[in-house]
Amino acid sequence: MSNVITICGSLRKGSFNRMLANVLPSLAPSGMTIKASPSIEMPLYNADVQAEGFPAAATALADAISAADGVIMVTPEYNYSLPGGLKNAIDWVSRMKDQPFAYKPVCLQSASMGPLGGARMQYHARTIMVFLDAFVFNKPEIFVGAAQTKFDDKTGELKDEATRTIIKQQLEGFEKFIERHKAHKA
Repeated sequence: MSNVITICGSLRKGSFNRMLANVLPSLAPSGMTIKASPSIEMPLYNADVQAEGFPAAATALADAISAADGVIMVTPEYNYSLPGGLKNAIDWVSRMKDQPFAYKPVCLQSASMGPLGGARMQYHARTIMVFLDAFVFNKPEIFVGAAQTKFDDKTGELKDEATRTIIKQQLEGFEKFIERHKAHKA
């Protein structure tokens, strides 16, 4: 059994990325459970603040990442990169004594109203995860372009069957990726 958390990079409750993250448990293979991470809302990273102690939100997120078998980041693209809130949360977590992203399987997903579906952000997320020694799952990739046509804006349901299928394929592959990682660690 693989226990996975989602970290949503959007703070907006009605975001397409939040809708995507919310639908993942229903698309997961039977050997995988998916639940939301604690909030990424925390003070801006500041070494002076860190010297006084880590914020509770940063510690809660780090603990959830450490306890999970894998992490799925579901996030929009802001200015060709990660949203500031997500980058800030990663910065806080990366300063923990036992950096929780190290050797952690990580999967990326993004949704946007544009045709690229957040592809440029995923490149930046990959480079950050490489620096943090995370193991980023490669294929299939999930870029949900024209998201406004694929979700029901009232219920948040993912109504596009082709998108549902590729997400199921990614989650099945990610489950195998996690299991190979667990076997390698043993």
